[in-house]
Amino acid sequence: MLKDFSVSALMMGLLTAFVGFISSFAVIMQGLQAMGATAPQIASGLAAQSISTGVLAIVFSVWFRMPVSMAWTTPGAALLAGIGVIEGGFPAAVGAFAVCGVLIILSGLFRPLGWAIRAIPAPLANAMLAGILLSLCLAPIKAVAFNAALGLPIVLTWMVVVSRWRLWAVPASLGALILVLVFGVDLPPDAMGQIGAAIHPGFTFIEPVFTLHGAISVAIPLFIVTMASQNIPGIAILKVHNYEPPPGVLFAGTGIFTILGGLVGGVPVNMAAITAAMCASEDAHPDPAKRYWATIVSGFGYIALGLVAGGTIAFVSLAPPILLQAVAGLGLINAFASSAFAAYREPETREAAAITFLVTASGLSFAGISGAFWGLIAGGVMMALTRFMRSAKK
Repeated sequence: MLKDFSVSALMMGLLTAFVGFISSFAVIMQGLQAMGATAPQIASGLAAQSISTGVLAIVFSVWFRMPVSMAWTTPGAALLAGIGVIEGGFPAAVGAFAVCGVLIILSGLFRPLGWAIRAIPAPLANAMLAGILLSLCLAPIKAVAFNAALGLPIVLTWMVVVSRWRLWAVPASLGALILVLVFGVDLPPDAMGQIGAAIHPGFTFIEPVFTLHGAISVAIPLFIVTMASQNIPGIAILKVHNYEPPPGVLFAGTGIFTILGGLVGGVPVNMAAITAAMCASEDAHPDPAKRYWATIVSGFGYIALGLVAGGTIAFVSLAPPILLQAVAGLGLINAFASSAFAAYREPETREAAAITFLVTASGLSFAGISGAFWGLIAGGVMMALTRFMRSAKK
């Protein structure tokens, strides 16, 4: 195995871990904070997710000798940010994370459930995702309105970098946030001491509370978003690069670690989508049989970043919340654009997709159930009605 190691795999693996962590941890923080998690719980969850991601990437890549990239559910965290605190508080959210993990395991072990998820019309799944992402993607605009001197440098940095080096756009905007924080915000005198004290997060066990409300409002939408926007596309990207690992084993593995990570505050871990293409490409190694080393390196990178997650959170938490939301929103603009395009691409399903998007984006809940779930139901009813009327007309 060591003979397959290469410098190109090393560099691509390190880049993958850095980009994957930096471009999404702000969204994870927002999601967990919105669900009512405390700062120690957020640090615990982020560390657990990062370490779980790294362990899974290493184990599966060594096992299958394929570049099996792992990540956490960034769209799922955006969903949590839109739902907010539910009845029962963060313990109920943790219970919902565990239920989501069980559903992911079942999707891997019980094929009909996996088929059911794949049977959800792609326009509706994408419209739901676009509706979830909309509120966060508006954050950069709100940040500029809040304080142009603080918000504009972050937004302009992202605009300049994304036009030429897309993968570096979010890290660059985060760098702009750090500079704004250092030179534009009055930091407390003991700021560095706070960061140093928090740099190594401890794991905080949260006893889960299982509620029907949490299962319907959080677990099911989170499961659908994770499968539709991460796990299934992740498998597809590997297939594009001529890799075909057994999906059931991968899904079951991510489900197990989702449950374990959820008990200490983490959101689900899953197959990577965007960064999967990085490790599976020729840039990792000209020989496809040796690219798995890139994901092994990325796994160790994720573990290292997870071990210092507390310091990262302590530092960025010194900024006004809207600035962190702005970085998160900038990181999701491409995902929003892609999902919106896919949702409205087919004229036959455009109305159903629009209804799904609007109900989801409204942020309203009915009967205590989040708009994401009802958006999917409303869009499905509209699609079924349209198809019935067209068939009756014939």
